[in-house]
Amino acid sequence: MSSSTGAPAATAAGADPFDAGAGGILRQPKAVWATAGASVVAFMGIGLVDPILPSIAKGLQATPSQVSLLFTSYFLITAVAMLVTGFVSSRIGGRRTLLLGLAFVVVFAGLAGTSHSVTQLVDFRAGWGLGNALFVSTALAVIVGAAAGGSAAAILLYESALGLGMACGPLLGALLGNISWRYPFFGTATLMAIGFLCITAFLKEQPRPARKTSLLDPVKALGHGGLASAAVSAFFYNYTFFTVLAFTPFVLNMTPYKSGAVFFAWGLLLAVFSVIVAPRMQKRFGSLKVLGGSLVLLAADVAVLGYGDHTTAVVCTILSGAFIGVNNTVYTELALGVSDAPRPVASAGYNFVRWFAAAAAPYLAPKIEEWSDIHLPFVMAAATALLGALVVLVRRNALTHDIEELEPRHATQDSVSVFAD
Repeated sequence: MSSSTGAPAATAAGADPFDAGAGGILRQPKAVWATAGASVVAFMGIGLVDPILPSIAKGLQATPSQVSLLFTSYFLITAVAMLVTGFVSSRIGGRRTLLLGLAFVVVFAGLAGTSHSVTQLVDFRAGWGLGNALFVSTALAVIVGAAAGGSAAAILLYESALGLGMACGPLLGALLGNISWRYPFFGTATLMAIGFLCITAFLKEQPRPARKTSLLDPVKALGHGGLASAAVSAFFYNYTFFTVLAFTPFVLNMTPYKSGAVFFAWGLLLAVFSVIVAPRMQKRFGSLKVLGGSLVLLAADVAVLGYGDHTTAVVCTILSGAFIGVNNTVYTELALGVSDAPRPVASAGYNFVRWFAAAAAPYLAPKIEEWSDIHLPFVMAAATALLGALVVLVRRNALTHDIEELEPRHATQDSVSVFAD
């Protein structure tokens, strides 16, 4: 996806050049860094429970499928809430929506640490998912609108936050979870409270959009063939992604430290390939070729993971982070640039579809194992990755859009409907 990158605005005399966002992806306004920092912690919450899933199952005397509902409740609420985020943020403003989302996460993450049953924990994770949806979708809009260097730089910042959060989440979960499975939840609540303070201090009150977003706008946006195709392909891909993330810890059956190390390495590859490798591959081969090839390689990797020995499973788990990192970047760019819908609306519609797969995979994978064997969940995950690639192939014309025609319109939308400084 190409992006216009105009020269940075001149810094007013006496103004903080950092706030002016002058030059380069690392020279961003404080509001962007505060939002990106809080986003890191938000994404940490996704992989936080990975190393401690077996510990939670043991501590609460629950089965793997019951514990996997931690992901299902989280992402099911997140998916539905995507229809609400634009409605809320267009009425109360981006800053207040971010703070509301952070407040939900602080409260429900803290409550999760006090759970005495798996049912309580699953319910609290659902509340956490609502807060995360409000925060993450609005955070992307803030970063895209406020970042210096155009939408490409903004997406790289967002993907950097995602990658760093996904890498650090399992590490934090392992370090704190080795003491008690409850501590990672308390740790997340504390970090998000710090994020709340940073947003309060550095993000100014944002102008509200000229047009308020309705609850049905994200669904209407999916009427665009390109956006709908990207969402459907991402739906299949996310089933694969979250089979790896939520089911593999039970297969590896390692201590929290060892499992945390595996998923930390996985997250590092995810970060490096999403921020550094993916843009270079896109420039050389084109987004759709890169996405299709990466999905096929992910399918092969997951299939080998399911049938290999323990060492092979560890290697393939880590390696999957590379393909997931590439896919995340390309899908995000497609979702934001393939249609002429305002970016927050397009993002909400796209996420509404894809997060349902993230809710389904953690529940279905252990159930499929119970009904069959340890291999079939990974066969299913490999098949869904191939289905994602097939959608890209079949719908490549709809996914190919003249982005240059959209840039002026997106720039206008960013100024009125994305919460920019």
